[in-house]
Amino acid sequence: MSDRVEDDINRRANEKAAKRKAARERMLATKTIEKGLLIVHTGKGKGKSTAAFGLAARAIGNGMKIGIVQFVKGKWQTGERPVLERFSDQIDLRVSGEGFTWETQDRARDIAAAEAGWAAAQEMIEASRGDNPRYDMLVLDELNIVLRYDYLPLGEVLDALKHKPSRTHVVITGRNARPELIELADLVTEMKL
Repeated sequence: MSDRVEDDINRRANEKAAKRKAARERMLATKTIEKGLLIVHTGKGKGKSTAAFGLAARAIGNGMKIGIVQFVKGKWQTGERPVLERFSDQIDLRVSGEGFTWETQDRARDIAAAEAGWAAAQEMIEASRGDNPRYDMLVLDELNIVLRYDYLPLGEVLDALKHKPSRTHVVITGRNARPELIELADLVTEMKL
């Protein structure tokens, strides 16, 4: 290819890049409201919690404070827990539950654990209010599971999420997200097999 042809290809590519940049800047100029997102990771495939903890890792890198409630997985040694505990100055990790329902075989205990986890989540939501919020992001790991089994009142959870602090990000994981939660979310990712 001659230098002249190569120069022409480069010029056209640069013109296209400039147009893309201008379009992006016009779009960003309309985005005047900063808000925390309600993000739901659901589906039958693997990676829901992994995606949520990836967001938490990014938030740590940006100096944010994160509150995490692990519903259900309480007694399990999860791979993320030792890593997250290394950032105790930025992460408040609360563990609730004794394993998935097919392991615990005790609905009353499962409900009590879900209620304790939800109390911790509500405390974190409240601590995210005001001029000096304690948390920038909350991860409610496996909340979808306890909602699926009606261990928590759906209306109460939805109301709390509707009225979360406007700048706080909330990430919810677990299979079988309730349709009402999906409707409320800003972003829903479905992990498939």
